[in-house]
Amino acid sequence: MRVISGKCKGKPLQAVPGMTTRPTTDKVKEAMFNMIGPYFSGGIGLDLFGGSGGLGIEALSRGLERVIFVDHDAKAVQTMKKNVAACRLTDQAEIYRNDAERALKAIMKRGLTFRLIFLDPPYKNKKLEALIAMIDAHQLLERDGFLVAEHDAEVKLPIHIGRLTKVKYETYGITAVSIYAYVDEEGE
Repeated sequence: MRVISGKCKGKPLQAVPGMTTRPTTDKVKEAMFNMIGPYFSGGIGLDLFGGSGGLGIEALSRGLERVIFVDHDAKAVQTMKKNVAACRLTDQAEIYRNDAERALKAIMKRGLTFRLIFLDPPYKNKKLEALIAMIDAHQLLERDGFLVAEHDAEVKLPIHIGRLTKVKYETYGITAVSIYAYVDEEGE
């Protein structure tokens, strides 16, 4: 695993020890960022199932100004801290050990909104649709932002979740990527 592009291009990233975390492959990560960017001029990101931190670090490398990383696994949190430090991005990162729902509630209290939200839960986690609905209901995504959900290709997420619309969908073997955004009446 490595940072693919931007100011940290080529930096190697450590994987979370053990078999509990499935890192996003470089191929899928590159495809994701080509669909939503590939570069950004500021904004805040949320990497809700951070794992090794690869998606959030990639977003920082490509121009986001800050990313909040969350994972419930202690080994994942330690790995994220090491990877963020190795990329010299510590000042642009907040890293928390928490479950997704509690983290979203804490974020709501802070009144934050995000340009990019990454949801890459364990494939056995069946709460993806509910989390997307919660993000929409509490307006955590900016009007011109993207929510990127990585999930098992056998999982079919609906076209609409709340006011969010699936604007892109691709599969890569057993992995699928669904990208949601707010779409106005003209389809933009």
